[in-house]
Amino acid sequence: MTPLMIRVALPGLLTLLLGACGSPPKPPTVDESLRRPANAQIAVELQVCKNDLQNTRILATESSRLADATAATLAHLAARQQLVASLQRRSMANSVHIVRFAFNSTKVDIPTDTASTLLEDAQGAPLVLLRGRTDGATDSPAESRMAQARASAVRDFLIASGVDPSRIRTTHQPSGDHVADNRSPQGRDLNRRVEIEVYRALPVAQQASPPPQP
Repeated sequence: MTPLMIRVALPGLLTLLLGACGSPPKPPTVDESLRRPANAQIAVELQVCKNDLQNTRILATESSRLADATAATLAHLAARQQLVASLQRRSMANSVHIVRFAFNSTKVDIPTDTASTLLEDAQGAPLVLLRGRTDGATDSPAESRMAQARASAVRDFLIASGVDPSRIRTTHQPSGDHVADNRSPQGRDLNRRVEIEVYRALPVAQQASPPPQP
């Protein structure tokens, strides 16, 4: 190449070199076949599976909580049923009231609060059984009359207070059946009494078993 030709080509070559140095580098190429977009079918199915798993965990937790709450409720109901059954058994039990008497007396003298409780029990009961007692040491006509008179006096008191007379039964015992030591004055005071047994239900007669057939 002649000097003239070099002088003519040199500016263009310099321009080409300067242009190559000033241009930005090309980005690396990407294989489009390896790209997995967010809305690809497998990605969508994976997200749905994750959501289903999370919902299943939430439902399992809620079911466990509901099961615990149900178990606690059933236990509470069972305890309440036992309490109600206990109260019913207690309400069906007979109640016994005692009326005391002074020596050689048939006068009924019952404190107001005791009388209120007695009458509340007796007025709705199907059966009221009175048992007249004395502090007698031996049976005698006089002791028998006293025991019977005390039972009759209590019966009259109950009838006057509104208890149905058809529901009242009386019995008496001249001596014995003491509740305290009859040798002391204090014991004899306790033995002079009428026992009032208030039935919540009529007693059921026990039928005798039929004799075995030969």
